[in-house]
Order: sequence, then C-alpha cells, then structure tokens
Amino acid sequence: MTRAIILAAGRGSRMGELTAEQPKCFTRLHDRRLLDWQLLALRAAGISQIAIVRGYNAGSFTEPVQYFDNPRWAQTNMVRTLAAAHSWLEADDCIVSYSDIFYSAATVRALVACAAELAISYDPNWLEVWQKRFADPLADAETFRRHPDGSLAEIGARSDSVDAIEGQYMGLLKFTPPAWQRVAALLDERGAAADKLDMTSLLRHGLETGWHIATVPVVGPWGEIDFASDLAAYAEVDFSHVAD
Repeated sequence: MTRAIILAAGRGSRMGELTAEQPKCFTRLHDRRLLDWQLLALRAAGISQIAIVRGYNAGSFTEPVQYFDNPRWAQTNMVRTLAAAHSWLEADDCIVSYSDIFYSAATVRALVACAAELAISYDPNWLEVWQKRFADPLADAETFRRHPDGSLAEIGARSDSVDAIEGQYMGLLKFTPPAWQRVAALLDERGAAADKLDMTSLLRHGLETGWHIATVPVVGPWGEIDFASDLAAYAEVDFSHVAD
C-alpha cells in the first residue's frame, strides 16, 4: 500500500500578501487551491490514505485527512517537516509532495510503479516554463544530470549553461521504508544541525554517500509556485488532465 504526505508547514513568505493569512497551498490557480489540485491528483492515482504536515496557520486545514504537525516550522526546513510523519514513512511506501506544486495522477502513478527505494520526478521540458517565470532562467534553475541508467547523477548546483541541465526536480518524490531509514539515521547523526536541511541538500548528500536515486519524468501538467508572479506562467496549462 502506498500513502501520500503533503508538506505544508512553511508560510511561503516570497508569495507576499497571498500568504499573509493563509498557508501557501491555499493559493488559487485555475479556480482551485494548489492543495485541491494535489488531492485530486493523488486520489485519482488511487491513493486513499493522505496526510498533511501542518505548521504555519495550521488551524486553516479542514480536509478529512490524517494530520501531522511541525510546531517548529519557522525554525526548521523541509526534511524536519517530513520527519513529523515518521510513523508513516517507516511503515509504508509514501509519495511525498511539496505543497506549492501541481502535477498529474499519471506522474503519481509512475512514481508508485518505480521499483527503486527512492525516486524523484523531474521535468525534462523545464526551460519553456522557466523562460516565462524568469528573465534569466539560469537565475533560478539548478543542475540536474542523470546516469545512463536513468538514476540521478547531480542535482542542486548552479550552472552557466541551460544545455547542461537535463531537467528540473520539482518536489514530488517516493520514499520506501528502507530509504526513509537512511534519512532518519542521518537526522539522528546530525541532531540540531539537521534542522535547516532542505530536500535538495538531502538528495545531494545521498548521492555523495552512494544512494541510488531513480528519476521519473513528469507526465502531463506540472509546475511550481514560488512567487505570486508565477501564477501567470501557468495560465495556459490544460488542467483538465490532472486526474488522467
């Protein structure tokens, strides 16, 4: 059985007034909240057990799902937020979703079907959207390279050439219990120093220590919302295929 965990603890201060009184995933895109698009895709992919890790403005959430809480959301980063759902991660395979992205059920199904202990989705056609979001796509884009077998080779550094970037990781992963055990051991080892560990840094650490990280290309609509201005970049996306 595969479960899903949505990481929604942070405020998303770069969104300005849009998150002054509500969580970032309540931002509306194509007449629905980002959270609604995520729940739609996950459920359409056949995942019925879904959890949300809350933090900022936790009382705003009313969805009938499981909840975990990160009371130290303002002092910690993404990996500590994920650790709040440790009981699920150690028990079952889990799709882990950032709360500021949208994606399709087809991408979720592809991640579920991947046999690797740890897998991430990525967008090989990232440049077209990045050119709409940024005057200089390289100001935000990070390196992403794969080995010939499709496993991750590099992620998260800066690049001076778009030709050297094979795709963009955008915050949708699958952890199996063995993969999570490695992460939990790292958190125990680092203690308080791990509070600021973000997900990309975790993946880079994994590569440095020999983890095999599979990569799964996105299928259908996909995007991330970091700034209020990003909403316009996805105005022409066909959201009718989110549940496909």
